Amino acid sequence: MTLTVQTISADEHLAAIGKRPSVSFLQTPAWGVVKEGWLAESIAWFDGTEIVGVGLVLYRKAPRIRRYLAYLPEGPDIPWGPAAAAGELEGWLRPLVEHARARGAFGIRMGPPVVTQRWFAPTLKAALADPTTSTLEKVVADEVTEEGRQVADSLTALGWRPPHPESGFSAGQPRHVFQVPLAGRTEEELLAGFNQQWRRNVKKADKAGVEITLGTADDLSAFHELYTETARRDDFTPRPLSYFRGMWEAMTDESIERLRLYLAYHGGHLVAATTMVQVGVHTWYSYGASSTERRDVRGSNAIQWRMMRDALAAGATVYDLRGITNTLAEDDPHIGLLRFKLGTGGFATEYLGEWDLPISRVLHAAFDLYMKRRG
Repeated sequence: MTLTVQTISADEHLAAIGKRPSVSFLQTPAWGVVKEGWLAESIAWFDGTEIVGVGLVLYRKAPRIRRYLAYLPEGPDIPWGPAAAAGELEGWLRPLVEHARARGAFGIRMGPPVVTQRWFAPTLKAALADPTTSTLEKVVADEVTEEGRQVADSLTALGWRPPHPESGFSAGQPRHVFQVPLAGRTEEELLAGFNQQWRRNVKKADKAGVEITLGTADDLSAFHELYTETARRDDFTPRPLSYFRGMWEAMTDESIERLRLYLAYHGGHLVAATTMVQVGVHTWYSYGASSTERRDVRGSNAIQWRMMRDALAAGATVYDLRGITNTLAEDDPHIGLLRFKLGTGGFATEYLGEWDLPISRVLHAAFDLYMKRRG
C-alpha cells in the first residue's frame, strides 16, 4: 500500500469523520476556525482514490520568515496501533512529512490519540492517601497498553521525539485526562459509581432547587461574566468573550450538537455554567465556571450530572473531564480539581503525549528559543 497526503475540503473532512466512531474535537474543521493566529488545513491520506485517514493541521508562522510549525493536536486520525504493530507506521508518516515540508514547515508536532496507561478510582484514592506518593508515575497503573508501547517504539525509531518538559512552544494539550465510562451503563449505575460525597451533593442541589438549562449564543455573555469571576478566584488568565463567541459560531455551524452551553440557576442567580463538546461517541467537558456565592447549593455537581446524563442519552460511550496534572501532592494547587473529578468514579488516562519531528533542526531550535523568550 502506497499512501499519499493531500489537502481536502472541510466537507470531505467532515464526511470522513462521520464514518468514524469519533475523533478529537481538536481534529475537526471547526477547530481550525476557532484557532485564530494559526493557518488551518484539512488533509487526508489516500490509498489510490480512497480516503483512509484524515487530520487537521494548524500552521504557526515563525517570525520574519515564511516557515511554519505544523501542529496536529490530538491527531491525526490514522490506524496508529495496527500500523505500528505491522511495522507500517513509517508508510503513514512519511507522506505527512513530505506534505508539511512542501507547505513550508520546519517541524511537525502531533499528539497521537493513543492510550498508554489507566488508573482506576480505587487505585487513585489509595495513592492520594499515601503521603509518599507524589506523582502518577509512581503509581502502578491498572492497565498498560501494548499499543502505546508499540507506537512509542516506532516513533522513536523514525526520529520523532517527545517534547522536552521545558519546551518553549508546548501547545499544551493534556497528556493526562480524567474520563468516565458510559457504554452499557444506565443513569442509576452511573450515579451509583459516584463516591458518597458526589451523590450527596447531587441530591443537595436537587433539594435546593438548582435548575439546569441549555443556553444559546445570547447567554454567552452571562457565561463569560461568571467565567471571569472564576478566573479571578482561581488565578488564571481568562479568554475573552470574543473567543467563546467565535467558538460557538464555528462549532455549531459545523454541527448543531457539536457544542452545548449549560447554565445552573438557583433562585434566579447563575451559580455555574459549562460547555460540552461531542464528536460521535465521545463527549468532553471543555470550560466551566462557578460563582463564589451560593456554593453550598452544589451547582457544579448538578451541572456535571446533567451533562453526563445528556451524553449518555446521546449515545456517548465516554464522558471526558479533560486535563489533570500528574501530581498527587497534597499541597499542589490542582489537587482539589483531581479530587472533584475522582468523585465521579471514573479513571485517569495517560495518552502518548505530543511528539516532535524537526524537519530543519536549526529553525526548529531557533523557534523553540523564540517561544521560550516570548514566555
